[in-house]
This record gives sequence, structure tokens and C-alpha cells, in this order.
Amino acid sequence: QVQLVESGGGLVQPGGSLRLSCAASGSIFSINAMGWYRQAPGKQRELLATITNGGRTNYADSTKGRFTISNDNAKNTIYLQMNSLKPEDTAVYYCNAAIRLTTSRSVIRNYWGQGTQVTVSS
Repeated sequence: QVQLVESGGGLVQPGGSLRLSCAASGSIFSINAMGWYRQAPGKQRELLATITNGGRTNYADSTKGRFTISNDNAKNTIYLQMNSLKPEDTAVYYCNAAIRLTTSRSVIRNYWGQGTQVTVSS
């Protein structure tokens, strides 16, 4: 099967920066796209940014230019660089991937990582 593992979360002061990583592994034929989401207690899970295998990116308005998504295709890994962090950025951050599992183009599944906690506080 496929596993997604996030890392890089932690405690940071307001105005600080963090860089999250998400590595995909397992029975992967190819990856169509990956993205970052976050969810705070009592709130809906929120899409932050996506990136295709070819490097095309898309961002939610909520990022306000502070976040940057990137990829390393050789490692099946994506990153989220977060700058100018605010207390309202506190949430569990999740990685998602749309993965082709076999030679059949119709066999595409979405996978989620376990999440990594980001806490922005002084």
C-alpha cells in the first residue's frame, strides 16, 4: 500500500517560519498531484496549496502569499515553506496525494498522511 508521512511541525513564535515535508512511499506507479491541508479544532479541513507532478502550483487565498509549496520528484516528496506565521495558523497540517497505483490510468486513489501539529505562540 501507500504511506504518506509528514514531518517538520512544532512550536514557533509569531513571525517565525517552519518548513513541512511529506514523503510518499509504497506501491506507487505515479503521482498526479499532492497538496497541503490544515484543520484546527472546531473548523473544517482547509485546502492550502497543491502541486502537480510537473510543478504547477495553486494556492488558497488564506495563504496570503506567506506559504510556498514545492516538490522533489526524485524523492516523492513535497514541502510547505511557511513564513510570517500567525497564531491563527495553529492547526494540524495534513498531506494529501492523488496516486496512480497500476498501469491502468483509471486506478487513482487519494491518500492522507497522519498529520503534523503546528503551534504558533509566544
